[in-house]
Amino acid sequence: MSSQNLEDLISAGVDGRTVLVRSDLNVPLDNGTVTDDGRIRASLPVIRALSEAGARVIVMAHLGRPKGQPDPQYSLRPAADRLAEISDLTVRLAEDVTGSSAQALAGELQDGEVLLLENVRFDARETSKDESERATLADEMAALVGEGGAYVNDAFGAVHRKHASVYDIASRLPAYLGTLVATELDVLSKLTGEPERPYVVVLGGSKVSDKLAVIDNLIDRADTLLIGGGMLFTFLKAQGHDVGSSLLEEDQVEVVQDYLKRSAGGGARIVLPTDIVMASGFSADAEHEVLPVDALTTGAHGDSAMGLDIGPETAEAFSQEIREARTVFWNGPMGVFEFEAFSAGTRSVAQALTESRGLTVVGGGDSAAAVRTLGFEDSQFGHISTGGGASLEYLEGKTLPGVQALSSSEKDGA
Repeated sequence: MSSQNLEDLISAGVDGRTVLVRSDLNVPLDNGTVTDDGRIRASLPVIRALSEAGARVIVMAHLGRPKGQPDPQYSLRPAADRLAEISDLTVRLAEDVTGSSAQALAGELQDGEVLLLENVRFDARETSKDESERATLADEMAALVGEGGAYVNDAFGAVHRKHASVYDIASRLPAYLGTLVATELDVLSKLTGEPERPYVVVLGGSKVSDKLAVIDNLIDRADTLLIGGGMLFTFLKAQGHDVGSSLLEEDQVEVVQDYLKRSAGGGARIVLPTDIVMASGFSADAEHEVLPVDALTTGAHGDSAMGLDIGPETAEAFSQEIREARTVFWNGPMGVFEFEAFSAGTRSVAQALTESRGLTVVGGGDSAAAVRTLGFEDSQFGHISTGGGASLEYLEGKTLPGVQALSSSEKDGA
């Protein structure tokens, strides 16, 4: 990665300068209360470093999908309050993105203070496919910092988006790579370069279609692929098993069969569950039982049964593979971990990662939410990614627009 980084910016001097920072504050809320502040805490080091160096910091971030217009339920107010609460920073929140409130507050900003712009997705131009619309918004964002300003992209969870605050703005100001993004790229590069072996990839989540590109890119890189979550039933169907009313992507069965053939032909060993927790329905208190995979429709609930977690035999087998690995990447829960009765598989995988002697990477999104919900600490894992979609796209071998823009801006002499 040749982009200039935060240390380059601070060493050049930021005292009295205004720095525009793209952070990832896309946190889950419950009635206006932040329920997982992991991304806020991960964003804090860069914001604090700039503040302590004397910069006037303007932070941009998004939350949810507000459809290009102001929507109170997606306001960044809870994130602003939480950021101020966990730090000793003065944090103010603008009422808009680049409008009169943002302009006025940016003009009043003092050295070391932090201004958070309102949700950038309240402006439809942020995500527009029309380059001219994004360009106009990027010009307005750049105007907020005035002469001598700079831009830092520290939002790994958004670098896979070609949005105004991620991509277009980087060509309008001297642009720098944030520490969080740099760390993410460094860790993920170890998963696609020369990882220590055995290299085990654990994939879960609801849909196999969401993971096809990752499987395609890693089946010849990893040693073992452990398959859980709702996506496992498409694999079991591809093997000829009945799956009851479990989540199934019928149109992906043929694709999965091809992966199984590639595995048998010398690719990564694909390990599938041998037992499943089958339930009478999708609810926290549904009746359930553990069945072997060759008897999923013969239990008490028959064809109406649906699998909501991997079984204990599978959980132990997966855990053993993880504990013996030297590199582990995990993306996607093993079951419906939000329901206590169906959380055991995900808990077992998380526990095994904490016991591994190798590099353990939790791939953001639902996986990160799961480990925190189940009571694990971030420090128990080698790395917890802040970007589920971005980390997957990196492992798929795709170019990340936000990172590409930083490299391009440097080549252009920004």
